[in-house]
Formats: sequence, C-alpha cells, structure tokens
Amino acid sequence: MLAAIIAKGLSLPSGAVANTLNLLDEGCTIPFIARYRKERTGGLDEVKIATISQQYDKLKEMSKRKETIVKTIAEQAKLTPELEHRIAECWDANELEDIYLPFKPKRRTRAQAARELGLEPLATLLMMQRERDPEQAAEKYVKGDVKDVTQALKGAQDIIAENVSEDERSRQQIRSAFRREAIITSKVVKAKADTDEAAKYSDYFDWQEPLKRCSSHRLLAMRRGEAEGILRISISANDDECIDRLKRHYIYGNTPCGKLVGEAVEDGFKRLLKPSIETEFSAISKEKADEDAIRVFAENLRQLLLGAPLGPKRVMGIDPGFRTGCKVVCLDAQGNLLHHEAIFPHPPVNRRMQSTVHLQQMVSDYQIEAIAIGNGTASRETKDFVEEAMSNWPLEVSISQQSKANCQKPQIFTVSEDGASVYSASKVARDEFPDEDVTVRGAVSIGRRLMDPLAELVKIDPKSIGVGQYQHDVDQTKLKRQLDLTVESCVNAVGVNLNTASSHLLQYVSGLGPTLAKNIVDFRRENGAFTSRAQLKKVPRLGPSAFEQCAGFLRIPEARNPLDNSAVHPESYQIVEQMARDMGCTVADLIKQKELRSQIKLEKYVTDSIGLPTLTDIMKELEKPGRDPRQQIEAFEFAKGVETIDDLTEGMQLPGIVTNITNFGAFVDIGVHQDGLVHISQMADKYVKDPNEVVKLHQHVMVRVLEIDSRRNRISLSMRGL
Repeated sequence: MLAAIIAKGLSLPSGAVANTLNLLDEGCTIPFIARYRKERTGGLDEVKIATISQQYDKLKEMSKRKETIVKTIAEQAKLTPELEHRIAECWDANELEDIYLPFKPKRRTRAQAARELGLEPLATLLMMQRERDPEQAAEKYVKGDVKDVTQALKGAQDIIAENVSEDERSRQQIRSAFRREAIITSKVVKAKADTDEAAKYSDYFDWQEPLKRCSSHRLLAMRRGEAEGILRISISANDDECIDRLKRHYIYGNTPCGKLVGEAVEDGFKRLLKPSIETEFSAISKEKADEDAIRVFAENLRQLLLGAPLGPKRVMGIDPGFRTGCKVVCLDAQGNLLHHEAIFPHPPVNRRMQSTVHLQQMVSDYQIEAIAIGNGTASRETKDFVEEAMSNWPLEVSISQQSKANCQKPQIFTVSEDGASVYSASKVARDEFPDEDVTVRGAVSIGRRLMDPLAELVKIDPKSIGVGQYQHDVDQTKLKRQLDLTVESCVNAVGVNLNTASSHLLQYVSGLGPTLAKNIVDFRRENGAFTSRAQLKKVPRLGPSAFEQCAGFLRIPEARNPLDNSAVHPESYQIVEQMARDMGCTVADLIKQKELRSQIKLEKYVTDSIGLPTLTDIMKELEKPGRDPRQQIEAFEFAKGVETIDDLTEGMQLPGIVTNITNFGAFVDIGVHQDGLVHISQMADKYVKDPNEVVKLHQHVMVRVLEIDSRRNRISLSMRGL
C-alpha cells in the first residue's frame, strides 16, 4: 500500500518503487541500489531513490501517528467503524490532524468549562437558529454556577466558537484562503531598531509580500531576525473575507440566534482558528524554506567534495599569517607529514630574506611538486612572496641535489581553508597528529585538500566548510541526514583506494560505517596491503552483506585481478571472465583492447538477475577502469594590484572564483578579502531560474564591478556580457 502511495505521489512506476522499498528494507544503501540494482529499480537514480526513502520514512511515521490517534479515540469510547476507516484511508498530515482535533486531549478551555456547566444543549439550540427568543431559551440553563442568561449565552457561544474552529470544513476553508492570499509581514521591534545587531535586517524593518512568493532565503532571514528579537513576523489572510466565508456557512438568516452564532464564529476565527492556521502555515513555509536551503547546501557540498584533485604529488601546505607567521608543512605523495616550520616573510617580523632561503631549501629537500596556500588572512601577500621566491627556480644550489626531473618549478595554488581550524582541533586531527599543535594540523589539511579534496573534507563537519545558506537556522536533523547522504554519494561515486584511505573516508563507503572502517585499517596495518577484494571477507565482522554493499566501491590499483581496480562488482566477475573466454583472451586484454570489446554482443550475457543496464555499465567500466570522474585542477591568478575593497572601481573587470552558490546568486572571491555577490539577475544575458545552471563551486569566472558599498562591506558584481 505504501509503495502505491509513493509511486502515485512521485509519478513513478509502482513496481520500481516496491522493489526499491524492498531493497531498502533489506539494508541496501542508496549508492548500491542506484549502481548495482538497476534491473530491479528500472534504473532509478540516487536522487529518486533518496526521495522514495524519505517519503517511506514519512509514511511510516504517519502510520505510527495513526495508531496513537486510534488508541486515544478508542480510550474515549468514541471510535466508530466509519471514523476508524477514515483514519486508515487518510495519508494527508493536515487532514489527519483535522479528523483528530475534536478528540485530541487539551488543556481546560472556555468551551470545556461551559460544557461542564451543562450548556452544550443550549449551543446546539443556537446553532439550529430556530428560536425566536434565545434569551428566553437560555433561562432554563440559569442554575448552579450559571448565574444569569448572559453567562449562559456566553458559555454557549464559547462552545460554538470551539466547534467552528475544530470543524474540518472550516479549517479547510481558511486553509484554502491562506494558501491563495496569505501575506507575510515583518516589522522591526522599535526598541531594537537603532542597534548595531539590527542593521543587517534593515531590509525587513517594514516588509510584506505574498507568502507563496517569499523566497526561502528571505523567509529564513526574517525568521532569524525574529529569533534574535529584532523582528516581529506574522502571516495572515484577509480577516474580514475569512469571517464572511465562515458566516455564510454557519448563519441561515438575519435572526437573533443567527446574530449570536455570528459573534461566536468571529470569536472562534480570531481567537482559535486563525492562530492555529497561522501556526500551521508558519511551520509549512519554514519547512519548505528549510528544504530549499538544505538542497542548496547539499548541491554546494557535492560540488566541493567533487572538486578537482591534484593527485598523489609531493605538496607544501602553507597556512598564511602576518604577526604569527606562515606555518609551512611538507607532505609526501600519500599526504604523510615529513617536515614543518614557521616562516615570517610579512610585517611586523618581516624576515623576508631568511624566509625565502628556508622556503627554497624545503622545496629542494623534499622535492616539492606543488604548493597549496590557504585563502585566509595574508593569502594574497603570501602567494606574492612564494611566487617571488620561486621566480628563479631551479636554483643552482638545488640542481646538484636533484635529478633533472625534480627541478621543475612547483605549481602554486590557492586553496579554501574553510573549516581547517575546525579540523585541526577535532578528535580526527588529534588521532592523526597527536604530537603536533593545531597550526601544523591546519596547514596539513590545506596541503591535503589540494591533493584530494574529498578525502580531506570528509573529516570536517559540512556545516563548517563555508558553502551553506542559513545552515544553522534549518532543521538540524534533516540537514544532517541530507549532508550525510551527499557525502556518502560523493565518496561512492569516486571510489576509494582500499590501501590508502583513512578510516574516516572508509566509513562513508556503502555498507561500512565507523566500526568496519576501523577494522579494515587495523587489518591493513597488521597484514599489509590488500591484494584482492576477496581479502575483505577476512576483516573481523565484515560479513557477506557488508561485502556485497562495499566491494564495488573499493579500489586496489595494484591488484592481481584488474577488475579489483574497477567499479565492476565481484558478483559480476564471472560474466566478464566468460566474455574474455569467449573472445579467447584474458580480462586484462579485454580492458586494454577496444577492438575486442567492440565484438561483444551484450544480449548473449543477459540472465535472470543481470540485464542490459548492468552489462552496459560493465562495458563502460572496462573502457576506463577505476577512472576518477572528477575534473582536472587548474591554477588561478587574481588581478594584480587589486587587493582591498578600496582598490575597486565601478566597471572594473576582474577574474574571480565562485565560493558559494545560493538561491539568489553566487558569491565570488576577487581577491580583496571580501566576496562579491553576483545576483541571479546579473548571471547571464538570459533569464536564470537556478544559479547552478550558470556556475559551479570553485569555477573560474570573469566579473564586472557594479557597485561598492564600503560602509556595509558589500560588493555587487555582474557576469552579463562577459
């Protein structure tokens, strides 16, 4: 039943959804299902499978909610077969809560107090609107704690007001009005208007717009201002129109009873129904904004993790600084720390000559092939210093110490250092470098990011990497779930070297997790490098199910079986081996020789469990086994002579690097210690719906300076016409 509901809601084949749910229930991961079970899912990609999984979780939660509702109503002896059937058939969260609302235990209300005084029959009498003299009808209820007719009628109106507010049709009517015409309004709290904290919310001091047009970033900005006590936010439709709609439904004519019912309807709307629907739409709009922001964050994170790697090179990492100096580390091609020291080429210490000698000596001694410089404080100045130090490379002194091949001038790269300080103080960093201080660990992280951004960035909480949009304001549970899925997706898309990967990287491989990742590293340490995927079965607690899930995503570059360094799953080895036998060659020959592969008729190898989608994937993998899907890295240069916001002039054209992408545009680093914003309207000479259509994270772009706001430290940029 759940599969059919999900399939209908997502417009997907019910069979594919049902099979996907079965695979998820069996413990299969999303990357594994998407990559190796295409026959069962009809080729659904990771995004669709993840959406199915999320919908499945929501429906299971709703099923639990239904059980609670049925049990609560049954305990009140009010559960009828018809009501139970309605609850069973309902899969809309709002409708379900509307059904439950009249039975929901609540604090003692004015209506409940009136019922306890025996006034419910009077409320029913008023609702029928047949009495010509409601005051006379109320007289017989004046007894006990009911002192007079006025109290009796007021209590009856309280009951009517609550009944109206809990009526499903009333709620749907007002909900529909909010959906069509709700306005979100933001006002500044007067006592905070002139404070420094309020300045950043000045756009929202007196703001209103239709809720359905309010973008996620504006709504989250307003909600943050509200949380900080600076703004007051409200959501409302046209009160008079809503009240008129309700009155038309409940009032039958211009009678004394009708007048009393009208007063009760208006009270019920203002006191109960409107606040309830406003709270509901506030939650719905916040949830939608959260989903939008999480989607943007996840896409940025994906692009960041899949950033171009330099690969296994001997790298120097530099964490630049002025007063405290530049911390320099030298790493081997596997990222191991060989040496570290601090140099002071900048004021106030200004030991430029000594720093130059030390830098040149380190490059020579450790045969450095590339230099990674953090993009924080003193980055531009440090890069200028390094370029000057390397300007006459190779030096005569180093030629005698190195082979000619190692005399190449190191490439120089600027690397984002967002989150490096978080990593340097983390348990992961302490475990890796227990004897080094945080400055050394931070410089190592910068160097390793150049070599392999994915392997290094997975060690850092994604919220600290600097590519989010209001990440601290959204639902943290949903954010963590989506970011974990994104990291897992990226790690498995690239594949992991089984013999060099850290336990932190391995834990994101399909089917592993922290315990098995640690066991793999321990096994590798005790037994040496893996020579085949089959050896994974000897790792403690790594059973058949975990092996099935992880094996295809792990690579062994020097394995005896070349398929162990490919994305071909071990369950399909026999098919490739059969192909090789049929062609009269080895598997290695099949990989090397395109003409042999071109002669293979895939239809011949179709079985009950393996179809053309998997066979097609196998052939693509044989063409380029173990290929890294990431792009090649490119060096970048900021404009010379433009180093602070004061160096900018309107109309100036500059090279820049995209550092963050949001719904409303992209932030670009142009080398002045303050990123500029290319608004979505300035990204291209055509209409742009999504900034990701135009730019990607860390893309090199040309921009034109539109406006400089030195007071608020804001730079407006444009890419149109460039």
